[in-house]
Amino acid sequence: MLIAQGRPISLPSRPGGRSPGGIASGIGGRLGNFRSGGGGGQSIDSLEHRDKYEDSVTISFQLPFSLIPNKLDSSVNDFTKRFPIPAHHIFLGNTGTATRSILFSPNMNSGWDAGFHAFDVYRFKPESVRFYNTTRPYTELVYLLGGRTEQIIEVTHTQNIKPNWNASFQYRLINSPGYFKSQKTNHNSYIFTSWFQSIKKRYNNYFSIVGNANQSEENGGLKSDKDYLNDPIYNDRFNVPSELGGDVVFGRNFFSSTLNTGHRYADLTFTMTQQYDLGKKDSLVSDSTVIPLFYPRLGFEHTFKLSNYKFIYLDNIADSTYYSNFFNIPVASFTDTVNIHDKWNNIENDFSIYQFPDTKNLLQFIKAGITLQNFKGEFTSTSINFYNLFAHGEYRNKTKNKKWDMAAAGNLYLNGFNSGDYQASVDLKRFAGKRQAYVELGFRNVNRTPSFIFDSRSSFYKDVAKNFKKENITNLSASFFQPALNLKVSGNYYLVSNYTYFKEYYKAEQNEALFNLLILSLEKKIRLGKRWLWHADIYLQKKTGNAPVNVPLLFTRNRIGYEGNLGFKNLNIAMGLEIKYHSPYKADDYSSPTGAFFYQDSVEIDNRPDMSAYVHFRIRNLRAFIRMENLNTATLTNGFGFRYHNFAAPQYPYPGMVIRVGVFWNFVN
Repeated sequence: MLIAQGRPISLPSRPGGRSPGGIASGIGGRLGNFRSGGGGGQSIDSLEHRDKYEDSVTISFQLPFSLIPNKLDSSVNDFTKRFPIPAHHIFLGNTGTATRSILFSPNMNSGWDAGFHAFDVYRFKPESVRFYNTTRPYTELVYLLGGRTEQIIEVTHTQNIKPNWNASFQYRLINSPGYFKSQKTNHNSYIFTSWFQSIKKRYNNYFSIVGNANQSEENGGLKSDKDYLNDPIYNDRFNVPSELGGDVVFGRNFFSSTLNTGHRYADLTFTMTQQYDLGKKDSLVSDSTVIPLFYPRLGFEHTFKLSNYKFIYLDNIADSTYYSNFFNIPVASFTDTVNIHDKWNNIENDFSIYQFPDTKNLLQFIKAGITLQNFKGEFTSTSINFYNLFAHGEYRNKTKNKKWDMAAAGNLYLNGFNSGDYQASVDLKRFAGKRQAYVELGFRNVNRTPSFIFDSRSSFYKDVAKNFKKENITNLSASFFQPALNLKVSGNYYLVSNYTYFKEYYKAEQNEALFNLLILSLEKKIRLGKRWLWHADIYLQKKTGNAPVNVPLLFTRNRIGYEGNLGFKNLNIAMGLEIKYHSPYKADDYSSPTGAFFYQDSVEIDNRPDMSAYVHFRIRNLRAFIRMENLNTATLTNGFGFRYHNFAAPQYPYPGMVIRVGVFWNFVN
């Protein structure tokens, strides 16, 4: 974006520019990071309709491997865009507890992985850092309040210190005491970013600091020796006995860091990416203002990344018999304490070269690079040092007619701990017609060492030592989107061998036999009236063979309601019912000490459709969300109440009705 007459010059997006976010994490990502926006990007309701030179702001942000600069989304019809837990995830009954996707989604990243992912949705991730560009300082404040004093607080601020230098800060607190015993969660996350570009546009510097501190109590599920949920003595669900955590006292103080039984995860990542280009200089002259332009032909990039990870499970009131029977963890009778930890320190250096074949098409480039990783792992009883050396390459192109997007990428681990791992992907996207319908095809194949939690050297590995082969996963995908019909149809086909998993709480297993799984999805917006809409999302999943994977055949999410302004110029409102349902299936159970879901084949989860009523609205810079969730828990047993619980996993119920109120306020400084 070029602005003459002395007004700010925005930071352009460099073709292939790497925002910090994991040196190899973008391999196979969907159609990567190009210069400026091309045709086919979906229009987003944002702040761009205002006059950017008056009392408002023009703001965009760039994600690693994104297609074009993104605009801020101010829509109000989908609450899950604002809530940390995605719509297709189940969670263990309280915001901040462990989650997993109800749709089959294997780990498809090669190389080192610690293996702890149950709290990923609450973390800020280096590969998802936003590098902003704004004409004026911009701030957003968020406050969400739920039942039992659940709170989510978030602050975001960004501003261009100079026309060619932007900085931003983001902080989020998630705190919830929970409805059941020993479920309290407290998550703190923050991001600092800086994006600098030299005046002559040859040099770019991306810098970020990303930190997370995740704390979640664990109760091991409700005791199963009798039907506590239908006993009127336990109408206050906090009194229902649980397997772990003892007889804790309910607490609302979000400053408290006391943890008797549960997980403490923490990570901190510093990333700096520096880029320098060689190429052709040019300029734009307008009203006596000279704006330098630059067309790169050859680019050099260095990324330095320093990461620290801590994964701790603690139980200060451990039941020695319970841990011995279910988790193969001995507990000294004189201490009654369990303390398990894995800690990692990682250093990565990546050197890459870019080549731009056509100065008239800067959305086309070739990239090649090599990365050296050094790791140090500290465990309860030992420590190790190892390294990885891998090569990677990419080719990306958006054609001049803006009808074809193409991305091909791959990496190969040449030496080190993950030697022999590789990853390859090809993505094609074809736009057709003025209405921007498109077809997208994708191929991904990964050969990966199982996550380190399956390595007998990990403190969380409690099974007998086993040697596992590398997992191999192939994914073929296709989707078709037709805006005129408000319709998107997609398919994902997975072919998996050497699938590694847990069973019986702690036993690590590998299914060597090849199996496949197909996911078909349909997203359709149906107009029921002038302002009445039905958003229908339907997913069908089917596996073949006897693989240790259980998924529901059907998962659907539906939002039916009014979307309009009710005759008020500055009002945008969405109100109605949201209904989610999955067919009965034998859902994965959860192991508290390992922080991992595990395969079980005995207990079937058969839930009622999950129902919520909502009123979401926006008035100028203010957005508000009012929701009554879990209306499906209404029952007349022992008097009217919201006590008929759905279950996320065996002995892990969701709470009764929850009222949530959220306020999002943004303003220009």
